[in-house]
Amino acid sequence: MVVIEITDFGGPDVLKPVERPTPKAAGSEVLVRVEAAGVNRPDLNQRLGKYAPPPGASDIPGLEIAGTVTGIGEEVKRWQQGDRVCALVAAGGYAEYCVVPEAQCLPIPRGLGMIEAAAIPETFFTVWTNLFDGGRLTSGESALIHGGTSGIGTTAIQLGRAFGATMFATAGSDAKCAAIERLGGSAINYQSTDFVQAIRDRTTGRGVDVILDIVGASYLSRNLESLAKNGRLVQIGLQGGAKTEINLSIVMQRHLTITGSVLRPRSPEEKGAIARELEAKVWPLLAARQVAPVIDRTFPLANAADAHRALESGEVIGKIVLTL
Repeated sequence: MVVIEITDFGGPDVLKPVERPTPKAAGSEVLVRVEAAGVNRPDLNQRLGKYAPPPGASDIPGLEIAGTVTGIGEEVKRWQQGDRVCALVAAGGYAEYCVVPEAQCLPIPRGLGMIEAAAIPETFFTVWTNLFDGGRLTSGESALIHGGTSGIGTTAIQLGRAFGATMFATAGSDAKCAAIERLGGSAINYQSTDFVQAIRDRTTGRGVDVILDIVGASYLSRNLESLAKNGRLVQIGLQGGAKTEINLSIVMQRHLTITGSVLRPRSPEEKGAIARELEAKVWPLLAARQVAPVIDRTFPLANAADAHRALESGEVIGKIVLTL
């Protein structure tokens, strides 16, 4: 099979198509013939040598796929050859075939094609486990999403609204803010507006109940200022650094919660539990087109380097998908 290999750590040009043996499914694994694979920021970090795959995982990048089951292990119970699935994977998505733990596969939502399906797992798993499980966002509450036009951001805005929350989101250009507004969010251009003051103004001084943050250290103090009493800050990225000082008095006075998580190292059982929640609570919304993955553009698998350049440009709204 053809795969995209990271030949060395560095820029996009280190991504090269090479041939490798096609893997086989064993135990509770399924073998998927990949028809589309999502591109995510963790892939860029892996290419740079900053985000290694978990022990035992493939060195091939790629965290989400959609395709057709072509082989099953002897312990597989749900899936059969010919089933159309999308899946969250720990690695190995940039390839013609990918082995996936059975629990991490989901049926492709009714009415969606392979490209849309490949753009779902990484962002929807991440948003569900952090915004709703970790952040406990409920109907009638409000949330601020940093990076509102990213794959995570466009997903969070739509899911939050679908479950009855008021959604605010930051972005760095008027065009991106317009995209947030089209999705039903209230946009804040962080280049021209202080998001803390904007949140105060738009919530009549109350603040938001939940913040989903990809920035980290450089935003921490302002995030805390933007939270309402009993608010929750959920950390899912560290683009602005990992270490900073914190004023604990604000946390105590407002009864705030600071939490965070990573998805990739979790066990197949943990990821499978998230998959079942998504299938029960979110898949009907996808089938009804109440929420949908936002696709910015696609690239052939062999052009993975160009896909990485596009994502690094900062001009992408939603997701980039590799096609096979």
